[in-house]
Amino acid sequence: MQKKFPKIVQISIISVYLIFLAGSVVRMTGSGMGCPDWPKCFGYLIPPTSEEQITWQPNSDYKEGIIIVKDKTLFVAEKNIKTSTKFSVNNWKKYTKHNYVKFNKYHTWTEYINRLASVLSGFVFLFLIYAATKFWKKNKTIPIVAFTAFFLMLVEAWIGKTVVDTNLKPTIITIHMVIGLVIIALLLQLKFIVSENKTKYNYNSLFNKLLIVSVIFSLVQIAMGTQVRQFIDEQVKLFGFENKDYSLMNPSFKFYFHRSFTIAIVLVNFGMFYLNQIKNLGYKLVNWIVFLLFVETITGILMYYAEFPIGTQATHLLAGAILFGLQFYLWLQSRKAK
Repeated sequence: MQKKFPKIVQISIISVYLIFLAGSVVRMTGSGMGCPDWPKCFGYLIPPTSEEQITWQPNSDYKEGIIIVKDKTLFVAEKNIKTSTKFSVNNWKKYTKHNYVKFNKYHTWTEYINRLASVLSGFVFLFLIYAATKFWKKNKTIPIVAFTAFFLMLVEAWIGKTVVDTNLKPTIITIHMVIGLVIIALLLQLKFIVSENKTKYNYNSLFNKLLIVSVIFSLVQIAMGTQVRQFIDEQVKLFGFENKDYSLMNPSFKFYFHRSFTIAIVLVNFGMFYLNQIKNLGYKLVNWIVFLLFVETITGILMYYAEFPIGTQATHLLAGAILFGLQFYLWLQSRKAK
């Protein structure tokens, strides 16, 4: 099991990034409330595919916990019931966690696939912590880091429920994103510990300081990006998903900060690139970091000036998460070189 552990760690990292990708597609398509409840979807393990399934019908059977729409209100079946010709409030209770009452089968299934990605990752993490226990006598850091990552995955599941219950409250979404990045950092630390890479790097104090700043800057930028995305979601609610040209009409200060802060991020990372070249430090990840910065900048420009071309939002978010991961792993390499 110890020999397979590096591969399990890699699969765990990929599974978390798949959650980031699925989550970014949810945000891109405005599908965050595709399922009004959690962990089920309208009370079903497999989501409904038509509005008829969640609309109250006479002479129909409903299982306990099923959510239906009646008079633009969500109701939950308090027990297994068979309806008569008239709606009886005695068999139902209002769903009071939020007042979002819309059904779109595409949004529903997009959100459901996002949840499936999380479930799949959960199973991967069970293998991870089982394999990590085998290192307890050899290196206690490995099981401690693995269990911490698993615990944060459980916290993420609870926060995911809270996101739905609060109808996509911006602060909760930001916390959700940041904890996801912390999980990535923990998994990368595991990967670094068990890695057999014998490449030697040259330590440079200024490079290391810029690297620490770049990690912090990326964390701040991604957190701010979730706030900007929330502003866009609010615009979509006002003007409709088809009117993308209104998405950034009269943007808030957070948008301008997010856009301008990119300059600082580019300068810091290009400073790292320059030092890596002239000092011959040997960090190959710097080149990938510069490439991802290019992707981030291009997708950001396209979203602002080309009215959010399809896929740009998902690419922007995923590239940012990968960028943070590479910067953190590069910091681990630099720290080891010291």
